Amino acid sequence: MKKGVWTILIISCLGVQHLNAQQLAVPEKKPDPVGSYIDFYGDKVHTPSMNDLQVLIGQPLTHTAIEQFYSSLSLLPFGNLVENLLAFKKEKQLDDWLFYQLIRTAAESISPKKENYHRYTLYKWFLLNQTGYSAVTRLRNDTLLLYVQSNENVYDIPSMLYDQEQYICLNYHDYGSKIDFKQGRFQDIKVVTQNIATKGFSYKINRMPDFNPESYEVKPIQFAYGQRNYEFKVKVNKSINKLFNNYPSVEYAMQFTAPLSNATYQSLIPALKQTVAKMNQKKGVDYLMHLTRSSFAFENDASLYGKDKRFSPEQTLFSEYSDCEDRAAFFFYLVKEIYNLPMIVLSYPQHVTVAIQFDSPQGNPIVYKGNQYSVCEPTPQFKNLKIGQGIPSLKKEAFEVVYEYQPSYR
Repeated sequence: MKKGVWTILIISCLGVQHLNAQQLAVPEKKPDPVGSYIDFYGDKVHTPSMNDLQVLIGQPLTHTAIEQFYSSLSLLPFGNLVENLLAFKKEKQLDDWLFYQLIRTAAESISPKKENYHRYTLYKWFLLNQTGYSAVTRLRNDTLLLYVQSNENVYDIPSMLYDQEQYICLNYHDYGSKIDFKQGRFQDIKVVTQNIATKGFSYKINRMPDFNPESYEVKPIQFAYGQRNYEFKVKVNKSINKLFNNYPSVEYAMQFTAPLSNATYQSLIPALKQTVAKMNQKKGVDYLMHLTRSSFAFENDASLYGKDKRFSPEQTLFSEYSDCEDRAAFFFYLVKEIYNLPMIVLSYPQHVTVAIQFDSPQGNPIVYKGNQYSVCEPTPQFKNLKIGQGIPSLKKEAFEVVYEYQPSYR
């Protein structure tokens, strides 16, 4: 997809609701030069009149001040901004998480986060509501939380029930992911949006953005298999860290199906297909299994981040370290793209691995829904495990099948 230059038009301000001047923190009026833009992963989004969307926020921050802010903003001609954000989303096929990054970028251009965190958060709240999502703010003293309605299971961030629907916090990380919800009650603030059909927010990534080609760098992937050494020069992009910086731990179905960006895909998958083309299927899978074991340094998430993080395949390629979940997802992706075989993901209390359905099973197969799957261990072990051999210490451990993949042709 070609990079585009999108123009976000914002008409002059028609009026702002009158507020007591002594209660207002007046935003600094800054130059808004013609030709300014926001950069969104390589696309230049033209924003010539962001100053026209400036609204004052009452001080101190209260429920009433927030409602007045929202009412004042609703009087401005924001329609063109919203329409262009949605048009950009449609043209670029942005999933909800990527679209939220665009909303964050737009809010930052209107009201920089470092200058007034509350205003920045309220602009995000407003834009989420106006682009079809149901968003709620919660206030306790100086802590302002932003929630969005979502029906998905995500982990390590707060959620709440509001009007009998689940809402998930979007800015918990801004408070160091450390808020004691028992230290006082939060006040929920929700506005009624007119004629806007709301939809649930999804964390599923179906398509990666078209990163700026100039921002890619080459990362050698090296490993030994049999009597040969192999090397693949993979294009990776540091923007992947920014994109997933505050992405929560999601269900395995979403982690294991996250795609690669086009440039990364083209630098790796065709070369792998060519390499395994002369191997039989099981040897090819064994080759991919050894590549995943040997190409990355291992480290537990708890040691690195202090909590569980589930990497997408592209994050695993970019990162210096990865754990068993990350490798399982990466190996799963390789097998799916190259062989498209039925697979299940096995979750043990302290380990995650993959089992594959071949025409004839290997080793001690796992029977699931009447089909036999052979364990293929993508995490390095003291013993060189073959297809069908699981980790010996897990032989008597209980596991759960947390994701099943069946190719559409079957």
